[in-house]
Amino acid sequence: MGISQYDPAAAGRPAWNAGKQVGAKRALKIKQIWSIRFFLDREGRMRDRALFDLALDSKLRGCDLVKIKIGTLVTGPTVRSRSMVVQQKTGRPVQFEITADTRASLLAWLERRGGSVDDYAFPSRVHPRDHLSTRQYARLVDEWVTAIGLAPEEYGTHSLRRTKASLIYKATGNLRAIQILLGHSKIENTVRYLGVDVDDALSLSEATEI
Repeated sequence: MGISQYDPAAAGRPAWNAGKQVGAKRALKIKQIWSIRFFLDREGRMRDRALFDLALDSKLRGCDLVKIKIGTLVTGPTVRSRSMVVQQKTGRPVQFEITADTRASLLAWLERRGGSVDDYAFPSRVHPRDHLSTRQYARLVDEWVTAIGLAPEEYGTHSLRRTKASLIYKATGNLRAIQILLGHSKIENTVRYLGVDVDDALSLSEATEI
């Protein structure tokens, strides 16, 4: 079997995942979430705090998160309590909540950031009229988790997408709700994404007395 011309090995370049741990990234725990928030606040990283909080609430993929525009988040002088984006991967709309803490961090950042409703909420520092890149977002997540002593190879942007969904699932066991929140077209995708297995199912069953 030959090697595709598009295979990095064919050009003598290492594959993107060479030497990296591939697979599902861990969700953050409550204590870890607050540790990252404390780190970002201590360092005065207002943009990163807003980005981190929005990533948790929105449960969006990185490609959708970095492209959010100010108008998607605000109505007049206030930050919305709910919003919606059309997912790049599926073309399907997905709604998400913006909790009080996230609204506060977003408002603080957007007041400093300025701009119009048509501007990206998180602009690129290299090209201010463009949005933060997914690569840079991934680097930021690596930096955040490393700062609180976590292994960066075990966490990534999908950790932030998965975190709140995992917490809701553990609290309710409601897969259909998680499917809607994540914007999955099939519940089987949600099961795989959360890593739901037989032990999870039995734990939920054991906690239910009749």
